[in-house]
Amino acid sequence: MRRDAPPRRTLLLRLLALSALVSLCSIAATAWLTARTTTGAIRQEQHQVLADQVRIYHELLGYAATHPDWTGAEPTVRRLAADTGQRILLATPRFEPVIDSAAATPAAAPSATAAPDTAAGRTALPRTPTTTVDPLSVDLAMLPDAPADRIDARAVGPFRMTAAERAAMEEAARTRADCLRSALGVEATVTDDAAGHPVVNVPGGQAPGARCASPQVLEAPTQTESAALADLTGLVNACLERQRIRPVQLSLSLQWAPSRDREQEQVVSACLANSRRQQLVRYVAPPVLLFVGAPSGTAEPAPVLSAPHRGRVVEVAALVLAVTVAITTAVGLRLSRPLNALTRAARRMADGDLSARVTATGRDEIAGLAAAFNAMAERREQLEELRRAMVGDIAHELRTPLSNIRGWLEAVEDGVVTADGALTSSLLEEALLLQHLIDDLRDLAAADAGELALHREPVDAEDLLAQAATAHGALAQASGVTLVVDTDTATARYELSADPVRLRQMVGNLVANAVRHTPAGGTVTLRTRPEADALLIEVADTGNGIAPADLPLVFERFWRAEKSRNRQSGGSGLGLAIVRKLAELHGGDVHAASTPGTGSVFTVRLPRTAAAPPEPLTGRRSHR
Repeated sequence: MRRDAPPRRTLLLRLLALSALVSLCSIAATAWLTARTTTGAIRQEQHQVLADQVRIYHELLGYAATHPDWTGAEPTVRRLAADTGQRILLATPRFEPVIDSAAATPAAAPSATAAPDTAAGRTALPRTPTTTVDPLSVDLAMLPDAPADRIDARAVGPFRMTAAERAAMEEAARTRADCLRSALGVEATVTDDAAGHPVVNVPGGQAPGARCASPQVLEAPTQTESAALADLTGLVNACLERQRIRPVQLSLSLQWAPSRDREQEQVVSACLANSRRQQLVRYVAPPVLLFVGAPSGTAEPAPVLSAPHRGRVVEVAALVLAVTVAITTAVGLRLSRPLNALTRAARRMADGDLSARVTATGRDEIAGLAAAFNAMAERREQLEELRRAMVGDIAHELRTPLSNIRGWLEAVEDGVVTADGALTSSLLEEALLLQHLIDDLRDLAAADAGELALHREPVDAEDLLAQAATAHGALAQASGVTLVVDTDTATARYELSADPVRLRQMVGNLVANAVRHTPAGGTVTLRTRPEADALLIEVADTGNGIAPADLPLVFERFWRAEKSRNRQSGGSGLGLAIVRKLAELHGGDVHAASTPGTGSVFTVRLPRTAAAPPEPLTGRRSHR
């Protein structure tokens, strides 16, 4: 056979051309888009970043002022990160992470000296914190309108009213607002102040008048506020006592009777601020460092690529192209080498060399293809060996009876022997052997092609064994072997959904095989055993057994333990192969177990269906 010319390296050339084209197009498009979009995008981000940082800080400060810790702050952090498009990281003053919006679990916080996190898919964080979130020390650079003592007005701590107190104040505020609207025509509204108190707002500073005076519940402190105010007053006076300044009496608005001494007023203000922090520290979240990932590159870019930049783009493009070509060449060679090896091996197989194999290394798709090719080649070699062996076996099996028939007929033709009844019987026996072999081959061919149809119907297990024993009783008696049917009481009345003809053929082949390999005086036992969802049919003999090395081969076609093919000790070698095929067609299986010198047990496992409750044990029946 003429071999084709070796293939050219078209795959490698195509990969190189495609990668080079893609690299050049991507570089050109990237440079153009960068020049057109970078300027506008950075300008927008510069204005938005500061506003986003102030918003994030204000909301997180409000959360810290109204919660004792950061346990439930993750939804707020993630919402702010989603709204602003920034990465938000909260960390302790020791740079231990608390909440990170960019990870499902808290990521490691940046150290004081380490570079910021630049993992793929995350906005780079600054090297230093944006600010510190502490409701007891507001950052005036972020919130210039904060109170003078830098304590967030939302941090009320023990001054927070109970639900009943708040409901009473809201009701009083609504009553007053209704009075102002109905009696004076004033568009009064009810809102909450920074501390959460309901207040009545009058537009333009109009005087409400005595008729709609503020109820007492709105003016006087609640019980909760009175207790908290008394506690705060005690802390302030304790601080003043240490400074040897006379005590003061605080109002709910945290005012006191002024003093003419300016320094004394400053001391009172400092004591009040420190006391408030001391009182509120248990009610607010601990301080945390706030990292907000702002987009990098805030320098004003040139609107178009300048000449030096264009030169740099050309250099980068050349470098990228060179790297791309090198990588593509390496990948292309790695792809083409095993493909060329596969092509050469396939051509060797086409020329008849069934030993052709390729080296399969790695775990990629090509390695899988190579392994599949090797498996296919090995299987084809095995099938070819089996085909040759089968052809030889079939020829041998057909040659023996045909040679006998031809020899006897030639002897009759030559007048050496007389064509009497004995000769006719002998020739008929040889013809029956040929017919049996042909029928077995036909059954196996039909089963292999999936054309062996089953005609299922209920089959009684006890009757099946009895019929098999009866059919082979004469053969067993002639061989001096005892046939015993032992039906388990739990399976005596179980019906199998099977083809009765094929089932009798299967059991008959097992019985004939057992009788053939059991010496005179031995026993062949037919029995059934139940399983959870199947019925086991066992044919056990007391013959010579099968060697462990031969046991896996007993169901192969034309295999016989007797290598001499003596028909006195072995059949055609197709009976057990047919048993396996018929068992598989019924949805079951068959296996053999043997002890050399003791005997063998062949077990067929078939799915079963219960037909009626079990009846009493029928006992053992012998057939001689």
